[in-house]
Amino acid sequence: MKQKEQLEKAAADYVEGKDLFIVDIKVSADNDIDITIETDSRDVTLDDCVEMSRFVESRLDRDVEDFSLTVGSAGLTAPFRIPRQYRKFVGSTIEVTFRDGHRQKALLESADDESFDISYERLVPVEGKKKKVRESVRETLKYADIKSAKAVIKF
Repeated sequence: MKQKEQLEKAAADYVEGKDLFIVDIKVSADNDIDITIETDSRDVTLDDCVEMSRFVESRLDRDVEDFSLTVGSAGLTAPFRIPRQYRKFVGSTIEVTFRDGHRQKALLESADDESFDISYERLVPVEGKKKKVRESVRETLKYADIKSAKAVIKF
C-alpha cells in the first residue's frame, strides 16, 4: 500500500494526547487494514474504534487506492504484543508461555522497554524430607526470550 506512511501517521495523530495507544497495524496484500488499539487505564469502547476509524479514513484517499479498514481492541485474552501492554498490567497476574512450551502464572512486578519482572511461588523438594517447601521466585525475563504472555482473567 502506497499510503502506508499516511496510515501510520494518521493513526499516531489520532492517539496523540489520548489515553489510547497503537498495538499493531496490519495491511494485507488486498489492502485490508487492521488497526489494534489499547488504553492505559480503561477498556477500549466501540466509540473509540468508530472515531479512530473515521479519523484515519478521512486522512486516506480511496481514489488513489481502495481499502477496507477495521479498528478493534487488543482484547483481554490476546497475548501482549508491546511493552506498554505489560506496563498496563503491572500488579496483575499474567500467564507466561516460555519458548520450550511450559507455562507459569505469576504476578507481573514491573516492565520496561527491554524486559519484565515476575514473581511466583513453587514447591521444591528438601533433602531428607517427604514434604516439599514453598519457595518464592522472582525472575527478570526479556521479551525475546518468551513465546507469549497474557493477562489472567479472574472471576
